[in-house]
Amino acid sequence: MTKWIFKLILAGLVLVTLSACQLKSEKQSSERETTDEPITLTIRNPKVEISTQFEEMVMAYELEHPHVDIQVHTVGGAADDLADLKAQIAAGNGPDIFTNTGYDNVEIWSDYLEDLSDQPWIKHAYKDTLKPVKMDSKVYGMPVNLEGYGFIYNKDLFDKAGIQTLPKTLSELEEAAELIQASGITPFATGYYEEWKLGDHLLNIAFAKQKDPQAFINHLNNGTTKITDNQKFLDIISLLDTTLKYGNDNPLTTDYNTEVQLFATGKAAMIQQGNWIQPMIDQLSPDMNIGFLPIPINEEPADAIVVSVSNYWVVNKQSSDEKKREAKKFLNWMVSSEQGKAFMINQFKFIPAFDHIEANHLGSLATEIMTYYQTGKTLNSNWFSFPGSAREEFGLAMQLYVAKQLNRDQLLQEFQKSWEKAAAQSSN
Repeated sequence: MTKWIFKLILAGLVLVTLSACQLKSEKQSSERETTDEPITLTIRNPKVEISTQFEEMVMAYELEHPHVDIQVHTVGGAADDLADLKAQIAAGNGPDIFTNTGYDNVEIWSDYLEDLSDQPWIKHAYKDTLKPVKMDSKVYGMPVNLEGYGFIYNKDLFDKAGIQTLPKTLSELEEAAELIQASGITPFATGYYEEWKLGDHLLNIAFAKQKDPQAFINHLNNGTTKITDNQKFLDIISLLDTTLKYGNDNPLTTDYNTEVQLFATGKAAMIQQGNWIQPMIDQLSPDMNIGFLPIPINEEPADAIVVSVSNYWVVNKQSSDEKKREAKKFLNWMVSSEQGKAFMINQFKFIPAFDHIEANHLGSLATEIMTYYQTGKTLNSNWFSFPGSAREEFGLAMQLYVAKQLNRDQLLQEFQKSWEKAAAQSSN
């Protein structure tokens, strides 16, 4: 009997001890969660259009994660030439989170890109959106969003000018511009201060309109075809001439913000931009009646706009292990938490590149882009496949043309020389 009682007492002591140990372990775990070491993350945000909203999202994250301090450096427009990023990276103090356009830039920046293949958002990314940031079967970037661009037009000003049918060819676009000008409104807001608008977005249409854009690029790389022999590039120059003829004064000193203000305040009827300007328009002119026009470059009717992933969030491989862990947590929070998704949809007006985020009430531009996307009426963003410095040199050459320092033939020759030089450097 005594032996049996002793065993009972011993068993009770063991249970008490185990329970005490479990409570102590849970308490220590809880303390670790609430007393994480303070950590500072730095983010380079290239979306100047949402600088305020992005800061607000960061503050919401910091409230949920009080041990994290996030410092945001926003660039955009003329400042977004990667010069600051290259300098910081070279000095060994690059941001913990920045962006990468994918394709060749993944290989070029591979020493600084953390492998994100194990992240939970991977399974939700739309088909093919991760292809530009894949290398050796690993994923190195998280899509920022889907974006599309063309000519955005003011529907009310088109009605005022008596335009009954939307222009689909270059001659029809010129006729519409004549009517708009006659109504007392500048047809085009032309902000050509930033070369990317010319060398990336506008010139891309000449590539995208090729029968097989990638094959054409390959032929340029191996020297079996030339830009100077291709009609689509002459067509682009004709379109550029049209925007200059019917555009605002001083296009080379009209920057991104000024251009958007001209359009948003009703001083211009069209602007070559994308859905990323929706937040700026909403601030300047809420409920503005706008839509997309595909960009026509000749007499072939245009029926598609360019749609692609604009950029990818990446984590700096050179950052400490602690910072890389926190950076991944933040990126996942952006696209998985209710707050993060709400900011993306309601504040940024982003078109999500993930199937688990509902894209409602994003504004008329996003709605039209999704219609083009879902019906397959889209063109590719080909500047990601341009070799080396070609895209920057394209834009600079087009600015010289706008300044009347190059004629048509000289501009085409500059395009070809820039491509040949960049392709040769890339192959070395």
